[in-house]
Amino acid sequence: MGSVLEELPRGARVLVIRLRSLGDCVLTTPALEILKGFRPDLQVAILVEDRFRDLFAGNPDIDDILSPEFSSVRAARPHLCLNFHGGTRSAWMTAASGARYRAGFGHFRGQLLYNVRIPRAQEILGVSRKVHTAEHLASAMFYLGAPRAEIPRAKLAARRDANAAAVIHAFATGVGKSWRAEGFLEVASHLRDSGHDVVFLAGASDDLSPFRDFRALRAAPLGEVKSLLAAASLFVGNDSGPAHMAAAFGVPSVVIFGSSDPAIWGPWRTPAEVIAEPGGIAQVGVDQVLEALARLRVHA
Repeated sequence: MGSVLEELPRGARVLVIRLRSLGDCVLTTPALEILKGFRPDLQVAILVEDRFRDLFAGNPDIDDILSPEFSSVRAARPHLCLNFHGGTRSAWMTAASGARYRAGFGHFRGQLLYNVRIPRAQEILGVSRKVHTAEHLASAMFYLGAPRAEIPRAKLAARRDANAAAVIHAFATGVGKSWRAEGFLEVASHLRDSGHDVVFLAGASDDLSPFRDFRALRAAPLGEVKSLLAAASLFVGNDSGPAHMAAAFGVPSVVIFGSSDPAIWGPWRTPAEVIAEPGGIAQVGVDQVLEALARLRVHA
């Protein structure tokens, strides 16, 4: 008997459940490229919340983008349903798919709902170190039967109609992941004085008042954010979803880490500098960021 991917009939339907999380969505795309590279005949659908669907728009490795409803799962009629989310709801969606192969990682909840249980990435890859999230997700494709290969950069499709700019994302989901606004302001001033066009990227609820003297893109659709980052000359920011988007476009990046582990969540396959301090993100100095930019050959 062959592997799961080898057993799928030609033109078989594959449903990948992702649901949400900006960074996780971006880092799912290397796995999808591996899947399509091995079996280009497969019809691959991604199940994701509508607010993140534009991340996958235009990706040649995806044939359909579905809303996360049980009706969508049942209508998809997949031969293989692969759960990359791991929560209770996604486990029941996997079961509801009726797929011959219902796959999820072995540490996921609801193990009885899966008939293909994927081991830890370390076991698949034959390593004992921490693995990056992109490696973790891609390892599932190797376990399912795709040949072992180098895991590619994340893939986002975008119109490159924005002017090149130094993009700064000074926000994050928690205090422990957010560097101080005064630090970002000083870095932005250095960049502007060096001739860079600086743009701050912000969400609807983010406080842009410390950066009022700079251009900003606030609460923009993901398609517009992709366009900005695709043309960016560099990226500076906290560990966050936009940092992973910038890395997907190969943008030189300086990413400041707090509570997250850079070995698991660092910029994937782009020229990058990661800054982290044992005492926490508050201990990171402006000089460290400027020195990191210099190592990336960015004058600031």
